[in-house]
Amino acid sequence: MVTKKITEDTYYVGVNDRRIELFENMIPMKEVGVSYNSYLVVDEKTALFDTVEIGFSEHLIEKIQAVLQGRSLDYLIINHMEPDHSGAIRQIRRLYPDVKIVGNAKTFDMVAGYYGITDGLHEVKDGDTLSLGTHTLRFYITPMIHWPETMMTYDELTQTLYSGDAFGTFGALDGGIVDDELDVSRYWDEMIRYYANIVGKYGSPVQKALEKLSSVTLKMICTTHGPVWKQNISEVIALTDKMSRYEASEGIVIVYGSMYGNTGHMAEILAMELNAAGAKNIIVHNISRTHWSDVLRDVFKYKGLIVGSPTYSNELFPEIESLLKKIEVHAVKNRVFGYFGSYTWAGAAVKRLKTFGESMNWAICDIAVEEKQTLKPEQYGELNQMAKQFVELLRK
Repeated sequence: MVTKKITEDTYYVGVNDRRIELFENMIPMKEVGVSYNSYLVVDEKTALFDTVEIGFSEHLIEKIQAVLQGRSLDYLIINHMEPDHSGAIRQIRRLYPDVKIVGNAKTFDMVAGYYGITDGLHEVKDGDTLSLGTHTLRFYITPMIHWPETMMTYDELTQTLYSGDAFGTFGALDGGIVDDELDVSRYWDEMIRYYANIVGKYGSPVQKALEKLSSVTLKMICTTHGPVWKQNISEVIALTDKMSRYEASEGIVIVYGSMYGNTGHMAEILAMELNAAGAKNIIVHNISRTHWSDVLRDVFKYKGLIVGSPTYSNELFPEIESLLKKIEVHAVKNRVFGYFGSYTWAGAAVKRLKTFGESMNWAICDIAVEEKQTLKPEQYGELNQMAKQFVELLRK
């Protein structure tokens, strides 16, 4: 079995999933796929860091056996209990019945709940250490990144952080494992999409974790999804810091729903007026064509958000309603908001969009354009004024 050394005695034993359609049965993986990363350290004692999704457990076990060459597995370190990383725990325990499962108290509640395992556990608290021989592992409890039990493990010898889902990204690994072996340019947007959709709500816990790790020297970050970070550690941490502060680049996301094209026509005109007013980085999404996970990525990426919706049965267009709920759930902060809409006989969408913006405590553009049936000449001027005011508000 082909295995990959990432240090003298540390091996990558993870797998790629290129068959997956929807991550967490919600988020399209398109052509990018995803990796489930697991790592094995071979010292006087041996330690496995996390496992993989259950459907790939056979490949994981083959790799572990190829590295251990008949040796026992002494420790299984669980940094995160989500089933795409803990799925093979039961198989590992059956194969290595004496393995000590290492985690915190909240980890073990989940180990019992998911896998019925209540013995052979080694509980650690924040700052505790565990010696493998030459390697000393130090544990940092980092709850809510993005589950209550999450923690990170630091190898003091190699100065490697096993970070769980933190600093992860969508995208399978194409032969290389460490970032200096890969063209990482394709991972940056996927990292933002991953953070926005998976971790996004938990900016405050991420900030606390970054503060806790601020004095730790890092030569390598071994995540559970995506590349092992070595050359790009500072960029990865800076991007995570920025997203967890809800800071964003200057740009505008326009997202709209449209049944017959009238609201879509407003979006196109507004985009041109925004550009004429000096705005750059304008992205227009038709919510019926663009998946909400891509829109959410861009909402985390850019400071301005403008939403357009027709009135639908005295409510918002259903896909817009669903998107706004997801933005609300992810608790996005510090955005500039504008809105527009249309109706045929009774208008409700614009009023509901205003209520949403106010509930998010965002800066809101005072001018909102609402069309009845189709745009009238005077409304072109209103869109022009809306664009000018929005750009001014964005720059403030």
